[in-house]
Amino acid sequence: MTEDKHFSDERTREVETLYRRFSRVGRARMRARRVVRTAIWTLIVQPLSGTKRALDLLVSLCCLLGLSPVLMPAYFLSGGLKRIPRLGRYGMHFDEFAFDGENSAGGEILRIFHLMRWPVLLNILCGHMSFVGPRPVSAGELSPTETAVWRRYNVRPGLISLWWVRQRANIAYGAELEADLEYVETHGFWADVGLSLRAIPAMLYGGGVPTAQSRITLLRIPMHNLTMAEAIEDILARLGCEKPSQVCFVNADCANIAHKNARYLEVLQNADLCLADGIGLKLGAKILGQDIRQNVNGTDLFPRLCESLSGTGKGIFLLGAQPGIAEAVARWVAENAPGTTVSGFRHGYFPPEEESHLLEEIHQSGASLLLVAFGAPRQDLWINEHLHETGVRLAMGVGGLFDFYSGRLPRAPLWMREMGMEWIYRLIQEPGRLWKRYLIGNTVFLFRVIRDRLFGTHGQAQDSVKEA
Repeated sequence: MTEDKHFSDERTREVETLYRRFSRVGRARMRARRVVRTAIWTLIVQPLSGTKRALDLLVSLCCLLGLSPVLMPAYFLSGGLKRIPRLGRYGMHFDEFAFDGENSAGGEILRIFHLMRWPVLLNILCGHMSFVGPRPVSAGELSPTETAVWRRYNVRPGLISLWWVRQRANIAYGAELEADLEYVETHGFWADVGLSLRAIPAMLYGGGVPTAQSRITLLRIPMHNLTMAEAIEDILARLGCEKPSQVCFVNADCANIAHKNARYLEVLQNADLCLADGIGLKLGAKILGQDIRQNVNGTDLFPRLCESLSGTGKGIFLLGAQPGIAEAVARWVAENAPGTTVSGFRHGYFPPEEESHLLEEIHQSGASLLLVAFGAPRQDLWINEHLHETGVRLAMGVGGLFDFYSGRLPRAPLWMREMGMEWIYRLIQEPGRLWKRYLIGNTVFLFRVIRDRLFGTHGQAQDSVKEA
């Protein structure tokens, strides 16, 4: 009886399938479904997938029409347009338009008002470029044999690129191609909108100049003006030296503290390596007519340094923060940089009578690198006083780094760091502890920088740095 029922159900389903496929009503329903699917694709899906191109077309056209009273005189002042050979989407060749201006008196005027590249709006109008996308490159600039290079050509080049935004925020630590591939993998309408918004503060910061001077001074603090890669290379070289070295990171709060604490200022002035940390230092240097190459902070440096130390046998000793935090950082190193040795760890809450025992513990560990997370200025003063007793080759104060890599506090999202707004995220995390430092301290810092600019103390400090 059961088998008969099963057979009957199968026959019923077959009849229904044949009816749907071949009967007049069934064929009509199939045609209706195809029409609906086509209408959805044509009216909804396809327009949405072309939203970026439609906006590029609309905005570039409006800009060209609206700016025509400026662009037309600029055209005659420059002596015409020049064409720059570029590679566009799918590696196709196109000419990027720009005002000539090289052999005309009006070219200097256009450069002063940053008008030289405005004809690129024509490229966006024609579809050669987009407002957002990887930087347009010339043929031969990137190796055509690399598969990764061809992946960046899957999208149109643009005026605003992820690499450009990170450069302006001084956090472009990797290669440009890496940022381009990240964009290709994550781009979309809302991602482009977000990148465009992040470009607004980026335009105010100015870019770190790779050829900027190697030493700068700010509020009487001389600093080594290095990129992240150069700082790591310098640290690795010092780890091989007999003479122990002290590394200090200086942010706006550190500069404020040093302004009142003469001993701390002296330590910073005599540090073997002093690095600029944070958007506040970048803005301060800009006011003084200087350029900071990159934001070399301990939090971003730490994983890269661990990777560089992997397999070298040079161990790290972690000292500071609350009980259990340094141990959690050691676990992070074991999981994320397994070839890197953690020679020991200890929390920062020890009584004065245990200090000699702690110093002996660090010395006996055989560590080459000591990271101290006591907070400024205590960590730098402590290192300066006890560096030779620890037996390490290099020690650096790392502030709140342990809190991030232990998982106690989350790091600010990358998009906030790209906007130079990480301090706002930290303020939201710990308003009771940090409100004075950020809301009052940042204002005081900028006031002191402007005062130095106006009354010439900066110039005197610069002369002393050059003589040194």
